[in-house]
Amino acid sequence: MANEHSPARNGAELFIRALENEGVEYIFAVPGEENLAFLEALRTSSIKLVLNRHEQAAGFMAATYGRLTGRVGVCLSTLGPGATNFVTAAAYAQLGGMPMMMISGQKPIKSSKQGLFQILDVVDLMRPLTKYTRQITNANTIPAKVREAFRLASEERPGAVHLELPEDIADEVPESDTHIFKPSDARRPSASPKSLEMACEMLREARHPLIMIGAGANRKRVSQALLHLVNVTGIPFFTTQMGKGVVDERHPRYLGNAALSAGDFVHCAIDRADLVINVGHDVVEKPPFFMTPGGKKVIHVNFSAADVDPVYFPQHEVVGDIANSVEYMAENCGQCANHDFTRLMEVKEAVDAHLQERAEDDRFPVIPQRIVHDVRQVMPEDGIITLDNGMYKLWFARNYPAYDNNTVLLDNALASMGAGLPSGMMASMLYPDLKVMAVCGDGGFMMNSQELETAVRLNLNLVVLIINDSAYGMIKWKQGQEGYTDFGLDYRNPDFVTYAESYGAKGHRVTRTEDLRPTLEHALAEGGVHLVEVPVDYSENRRVFDEELAELTCRL
Repeated sequence: MANEHSPARNGAELFIRALENEGVEYIFAVPGEENLAFLEALRTSSIKLVLNRHEQAAGFMAATYGRLTGRVGVCLSTLGPGATNFVTAAAYAQLGGMPMMMISGQKPIKSSKQGLFQILDVVDLMRPLTKYTRQITNANTIPAKVREAFRLASEERPGAVHLELPEDIADEVPESDTHIFKPSDARRPSASPKSLEMACEMLREARHPLIMIGAGANRKRVSQALLHLVNVTGIPFFTTQMGKGVVDERHPRYLGNAALSAGDFVHCAIDRADLVINVGHDVVEKPPFFMTPGGKKVIHVNFSAADVDPVYFPQHEVVGDIANSVEYMAENCGQCANHDFTRLMEVKEAVDAHLQERAEDDRFPVIPQRIVHDVRQVMPEDGIITLDNGMYKLWFARNYPAYDNNTVLLDNALASMGAGLPSGMMASMLYPDLKVMAVCGDGGFMMNSQELETAVRLNLNLVVLIINDSAYGMIKWKQGQEGYTDFGLDYRNPDFVTYAESYGAKGHRVTRTEDLRPTLEHALAEGGVHLVEVPVDYSENRRVFDEELAELTCRL
């Protein structure tokens, strides 16, 4: 670490000191020549450089760091194409509520002699995708801009921020008395007592209340408070995709996951409820259900007020620290004699029975229910799975019970393909003693497959499960739903086993359904980076989601 008592030699060193001051552990990066002074300052820092193979993956790793730790993840790129490759990761962090800082380089702004070569207005590009974006034009302002960026990235609702460090500002000598600002100790405000008591009144008056758990609740303190609320009141609960695991899904009051927006068993419970207590969901997540005028009442419990939308317009809002709000409700609402959960719990019986169907089906190629079942069987209670985006995400959201918060990392905000592998790598780096599996479709995996080299180089313990249908499977399903002819969505894949081995990972191909579980068990036990390819039979998509649910949920 640079001597913090001696003046910084240049803006780049001052920037690194400001990042050290914020407690930054890693910088995920694909550096360019405009970053060389920054890279030199980083060389002697306590911050570890993680060299990625694509800026998008660096951004996904930084965002996942933020999601898992609550601290700001940091990533670095050069100017121009390097910075534009951050765009998807910026949107991923911003929509997903993950604190992340992007740092991009730029040509000298005071004496550039290269015309407009590689020059883009990156600050303007990042403006709609971030909470804060600035070009640094004076080295003396670096500490203030870094502190402000970190404050905004971490403040509820968390998200992405961006700073551009031009080459000449990185080389500029700051004034010797330039001050680095220590992070302030800010606590989230609590909801007003009046709004809390009104929520309790609504809860007491309801006959069939139901709790919905969304992404904003995916924090340890909220998990504990929600478990207390459910145990005290006996109110059944369900989750959005990004709310999985906030309360252990083995709980007898867990009704299921709203992986679909309508037409699933859990929507029968929603239809029967007269009050939904929405904890931590907002309209950035794909809607887990649709509100209608004159329908059930909804209480919005979140860090910030609701964005009103045609499908979401809560009648009451409890705005403030979620854990404090939920704990107040647990202590003051209590169990109500007029509550009747009989018909809601009928839904649970139907869900539990349905999710067991075909879970051990041995046909080959393997059906999604069996894949999910076998993954759950091999993963320990504290194991982490990270999901890319594809058809299998719906199956895992519905069929894979999560036992703790942030043990199922999926994205249902931007829902970007290509995030599964980098997210798994980040989880493995942070928790080397836990079992981590990245679950990817063949399409999503190939979008950042080059990061296998990074994973091997970092000596990670990571299993990458590739669900292979040689197509963009979710879009094929949607194409069929719309009555269109199967067209334009099939492709050929590389030999994934050879591909993995070319990077120094170990490759496995499942050729019999009964081999899936032992192959995964072996890969998890051995350690290192393993790729397991399993062919999937997606004919179950139409049978279950289009036909069976339509018939059974109507009868329930």
